[in-house]
Amino acid sequence: MHDSFKNQLAASAERLYALLDSFVKARVLVVGDLTLDEFLTGQVERISREAPVLIIRHETTRQIPGGGANAVYNLAKLGAGVKVAGLVGKDSQGEVLRHIFAEAGIDTGGMLVDPNRPTVTKTRIAGHARQSVTQQVVRVDRKSDDLPDLDMQLQLAGQIRQQLDTVDAVVCSDYGEGVFTPPVIEAALLHSRTIVDAQNDLGRYRGATLFTPNLPEAEQAVGYTINSPQKVRQAGQDLLNLTQAKHILITRGDEGMSLFDKTGKEHHIPAFNRTDVFDVTGAGDTVVAALTLSLCLGASVWEATVLGNLAASLVVRQFGTATTTTAQMKVALQTLLDEEGVS
Repeated sequence: MHDSFKNQLAASAERLYALLDSFVKARVLVVGDLTLDEFLTGQVERISREAPVLIIRHETTRQIPGGGANAVYNLAKLGAGVKVAGLVGKDSQGEVLRHIFAEAGIDTGGMLVDPNRPTVTKTRIAGHARQSVTQQVVRVDRKSDDLPDLDMQLQLAGQIRQQLDTVDAVVCSDYGEGVFTPPVIEAALLHSRTIVDAQNDLGRYRGATLFTPNLPEAEQAVGYTINSPQKVRQAGQDLLNLTQAKHILITRGDEGMSLFDKTGKEHHIPAFNRTDVFDVTGAGDTVVAALTLSLCLGASVWEATVLGNLAASLVVRQFGTATTTTAQMKVALQTLLDEEGVS
């Protein structure tokens, strides 16, 4: 790490620990494309006589929040008070998500049932022979390409408006599954602190507080490859112009994160974990969760980004979508300070 970053980290250490202790005070509304991730595993027995496919004897089923639901769950696991606004189908998968959230203390009053569309569900089926590695065989997706009808869009927008005065921030977790229609986006942007994590068409959220595109999303938005420090800087400015946001945070994998604001300031935060990376699935949701809670508590955007980076460095060590806790983040922060000789 550069000496300037080490010095800044050392000077901020006490402040970062205090922010982590205060995460429980923050209140956040997540508007999201709610998804259920299912993992079915079993032992491969033989090839079927009915078709050239494997017969797998079922052993376990695991169901966890995915997509925008993972953003919700990450915030709750970090100790925040979380409310959710989104759509689920009139099906067992929607009930499972509601149950998972309720057990985590999440306010599910804004989860509306859309009888015309299923709960977005991604079912991964994996098999293994005796004493061998489990491998994914197929993924089955349940989803609809149809947008919610106008009445459902307006109901959801109304739910969001009702909650705005009760939360410190609104997070838009847009996975492109149809929740973010113009009425919903308009309602979400009414809050003074709106953080947007969207996969595409960032201009729809013009005027939001902060955007968190990853590198491919940023490249899609600006229309060119970001493959040098100069291109990163240019992309930051182009994204600020496109979105009229106060801040843009481009997450760049093992190259760290680049933060830009409309006053012309920029910061580059190195990756805290480059070696123990097993799965980056859902890491962006973790970044957004820790970053948002920090901003709710009055952190600078630099401090918030450092804590978002720290949280992501933990979840990428685990397979599949994962969460972390403030206790784990404190340990990781101390380890980072020790490794860099800045404690």
